[in-house]
Amino acid sequence: MRNIQLFNGTRRIERRGISKMALVKEKKTEIIKEFKEHEKDTGSASVQIALLTERINSLSDHFKSHKRDHHSRRGLLRMVSVRRRLLDYLKRSDENEYREIIKKLDLRK
Repeated sequence: MRNIQLFNGTRRIERRGISKMALVKEKKTEIIKEFKEHEKDTGSASVQIALLTERINSLSDHFKSHKRDHHSRRGLLRMVSVRRRLLDYLKRSDENEYREIIKKLDLRK
């Protein structure tokens, strides 16, 4: 297993020829600190949405140079749908938090 540090704050993990884009630990903890609701919060909907948004943005940059990477594009579409479901849940449960997340992450134009 090899870790290769990339310029955009992500790390590529390679195992047996298979590579996977992952967030660097420092970047991930920074995002969790910004969006957590309480001291031990690491998995609330707002944190998950923020982490997914960061991964989606890094993959979008990846596709600018790798237009034919259809396998990763499928993963991107899955992440977008998971984020959509989390946003729908947040909108149903706490609309003020939903508006705040949308504004912080600049998801709506």
